Amino acid sequence: MLKDIEKRLRNAMPAGADYCSIRYLVERDEAAAVRQDEPLPVSRSESAGVMITVVADGALGYAATCDLGAAGLKEAADRALWWAKQAAGRAVTDFSKIPWPAHQAELVGPNVRPWSEVSLEDRYALLREQCGRLKTDDRIVDWSVGIWFASVDSLVLTSDGGRIAQTYYYTMPSMNVTANQGAETQTRSLGGHSFCQQGGMEVLDAFGFTTDAPRLASEAIELLDADNCPTGPTDLILAPDQMVLQIHESIGHPLELDRILGDERNYAGTSFVTTDMLGSYRYGSEKLNITYDPTRPEQLASYGFDDEGAKAEKAWIIKDGILLRSLGGTVSQGRTGLPGVANARACSWNRPPIDRMANLNLEPGDTPFDQMVASVERGVYMETNCSWSIDDSRNKFQFGCERGQLIENGRLAKVVRNCNYRGISATFWRSLKAVGPADETLVMGTPNCGKGEPNQVIRVAHASSPALFENVDVFGGAEE
Repeated sequence: MLKDIEKRLRNAMPAGADYCSIRYLVERDEAAAVRQDEPLPVSRSESAGVMITVVADGALGYAATCDLGAAGLKEAADRALWWAKQAAGRAVTDFSKIPWPAHQAELVGPNVRPWSEVSLEDRYALLREQCGRLKTDDRIVDWSVGIWFASVDSLVLTSDGGRIAQTYYYTMPSMNVTANQGAETQTRSLGGHSFCQQGGMEVLDAFGFTTDAPRLASEAIELLDADNCPTGPTDLILAPDQMVLQIHESIGHPLELDRILGDERNYAGTSFVTTDMLGSYRYGSEKLNITYDPTRPEQLASYGFDDEGAKAEKAWIIKDGILLRSLGGTVSQGRTGLPGVANARACSWNRPPIDRMANLNLEPGDTPFDQMVASVERGVYMETNCSWSIDDSRNKFQFGCERGQLIENGRLAKVVRNCNYRGISATFWRSLKAVGPADETLVMGTPNCGKGEPNQVIRVAHASSPALFENVDVFGGAEE
């Protein structure tokens, strides 16, 4: 079947184009869940289609179609060529001068225990078993578990001989428990929205899906009687499942090059970062080391080549606190002449690739968690994101966490609830005092990062150890 569609795709490339890229993509999704011990209907979807990108007369045009017949493909190719010719002489970039990549490769991601080899009956049996372990107390008023699985097959062909075939599998578990007592309601979850990786059913073992239900239920009950997080400047240790959100919002988005260039300002805002900062700007303390790393096979946004066909390789984004490069793909690099990475990605066959963070990771440090705690005289340890807010330039932020613990004289003390902290991105990262070692790193991600017009929701990933920040503005659920 692939050979047949490949021949049709090659034949569809328009003769009047200087360059043509055709991206064929098939995505299959399946989700199963149990809520309050009752199974919810299984959800399944499949989407297949083609995006055709054409460069002609220095301009770019594209068109998409789900009609994979010869006539449908030719109509889309002609439409893409027409758009390119309409834009000729009006584009801000001469696309004919961009060095479009042309690679040949075939890659398949990890899939040790394939989703397809576990029967629907066995999937629901697993979900019902774990859901039943969450209802441990009459004060628990809502509880649910779920698994979302996706597989993606893509084929990118270019007019200069490029051919890249890639297949990847994604497993994204969820577990939530909510407790109520009077006017107080508290929720604990399995990593918020961040415990997901590439692979099959083996991903569940990486995050305690079959072991952590009683702990989450107990912590939700515990939070009902906890005091609010104290208010005021203090030291702050963030767990890896909160660092995911911190890296994502205050490093990932502000460093996307198309956002820096203003492409996103009508929808998702701009960035406090400017192109002249690259190579010299102190983004954080010397403890801050951030890499773009698509080479970890289990990480959610790992791939061999992006959707423009560029080869994905590990690159330093921030080293010893200094901003080295932004997150810009082939087109953005061509527009600016600045170094970037292979991170031009699209969420579906009917969207063009845009600059998207992928695996953006905090490199490990050398301070174990226990040592971090021991170094703090007064502080708070927070875990698991539950709320986020950041301004249009990705600068000022305010984030909330499900659970906290006070740190007093180098020891973890009582649990506190309604934990929040706020800051300004660069000021916050410059307060980074310590990062945990590699054996405390969690490889996490999120399946629902939104960006672009029309909107694109895509999978991104972050790996991080615990991290210690000093003199952070924290506050509880109700400020005086």
